[in-house]
Amino acid sequence: MTQNVAAVPKRSALLDRVLGRIEWAGNKLPHPVLLFAFLFVLVAVLSSVLGGLGTTVTIPGTHQTKTVQGLLTADGVVWLLQNLVQNFAGFPPFATVIMLIMAVGLAERSGLLEVAVRATLARVPRAVLPYALAIVACQAHMMSDVANIVIPPLAAMAFKAAGRHPVAGLLGGVACVGAGYSAGFTVGSLDALLIGITQKSVAVLPGASGVEVNLLVNYFFTAVSSIILGLLGGFLISRVLEPRLGAYEERDEQPEQADISSEQWRGLRVTGVVLAAYVATVLTAWLWPGSPLRGPGGALVPSPVLSGIVTLIFLAFLIAGLTYGIASGTVRSAQDAVTMSTEAVKSMAGYVVLIFVAAQVIALFNWSNLGLVLAVKGAALLKSIGLTGLGVIVLFVALTALLSLFIVSGSALWSLLAPVFVPAFMLLGMSPALSQAAFRVGDSAMHIVTPMNPYLLLALAMLREYEPEARFGTMISRLAIFALPFLVVWTLLLAVFYTLGLPLGPGSGIHLH
Repeated sequence: MTQNVAAVPKRSALLDRVLGRIEWAGNKLPHPVLLFAFLFVLVAVLSSVLGGLGTTVTIPGTHQTKTVQGLLTADGVVWLLQNLVQNFAGFPPFATVIMLIMAVGLAERSGLLEVAVRATLARVPRAVLPYALAIVACQAHMMSDVANIVIPPLAAMAFKAAGRHPVAGLLGGVACVGAGYSAGFTVGSLDALLIGITQKSVAVLPGASGVEVNLLVNYFFTAVSSIILGLLGGFLISRVLEPRLGAYEERDEQPEQADISSEQWRGLRVTGVVLAAYVATVLTAWLWPGSPLRGPGGALVPSPVLSGIVTLIFLAFLIAGLTYGIASGTVRSAQDAVTMSTEAVKSMAGYVVLIFVAAQVIALFNWSNLGLVLAVKGAALLKSIGLTGLGVIVLFVALTALLSLFIVSGSALWSLLAPVFVPAFMLLGMSPALSQAAFRVGDSAMHIVTPMNPYLLLALAMLREYEPEARFGTMISRLAIFALPFLVVWTLLLAVFYTLGLPLGPGSGIHLH
């Protein structure tokens, strides 16, 4: 017994040292905006040096030769002066994300998303509750970052009301929201953000304009992932996390679970009916023979429905948010709806600044041909050492997971990786959809164990409502239960899709055709 008790502080001390090292290294990184600014300067200098040396690259499978162009030249200065604004305004994720945020923000601020989560967990049987929580949490990217604020405390209240340990609900919610953030059979602004960056990165390769990417390129993969990870998360909450917490001692000051009011239930019911009617209308219009929403020759894939999916999703969230707000009384006038959408867009101010700088970096990668040189040379190196296929994808997942410990902004990290790896993998015969799916896996799983994640500080504050003496290392050690299993299982699922050649989304296969 004495040995076991003594071993705990040693493990805790080791964990604290490891986390301290990660925190120290992460704190040395500049703000993502400054990081991209430094990268812009680096690309400018490197492109100019390589351009001065006459560096060229021949596109595999063609006779096209591209020469590196330097920014610090007369042509480079002219290019920047003429394209600085267009680089920003024409960046694909920008308009799409802002547009979706207006609709999703309305749905969130009207109360729809929070009440929908509460209603989902309110009447779930005690034994099923961990699995229901995990599956709901794995749809969290629909709510964007607000999911980190809404789901964990609601889960804690639901667990407590069901006679289970509230800390298991709280930390289970934190873990599944974070580690499964890119999964889901729902679609949100994250999908638009990732696909926009992927689309720009595809353009690094000349002649790749025929490669089609759309918002749903990973939909089949993420939908299946949300179920698999949800079941895994429920198992870890119920069989691993909760038993280690011991018995919960009731505290008088703990908040009771708030009931869903009759107005909120009415809002949910009306919204469900209206949303079902909207989806049925869209599907009927898409599937109807001879419909203009079908593609060439009456094809379902590709079709205007897929190419216009952003608009359809925008309308779905807009209709749902307005319907719920009017039916529940949270939206009493048009001004209320406008204010809610405006406040949501205001919260994206930091993202706008980041995108301005990131867009310049990606544009410079493309114009200078430096991204193309790195992609071609990198692909050639991988081929020369025999590292192609699934092996290189697994390594990319591991690299992404490692980098995500220090760069917690998914958009920032994908903006850094995509211009090199998307075209490099395309040269190896792999589709952009596969590159993006691999990034989703690596980027999500490790966010719950890095001190660089600002939402973990919020989670610690929530945890201290139940355990006033809780420390950051203690919380991380509990969340670490989820990180590696999520990473391994999700990678194995991607391997299954790869090995069986399953489509990752509508019309989006593993390999380039």
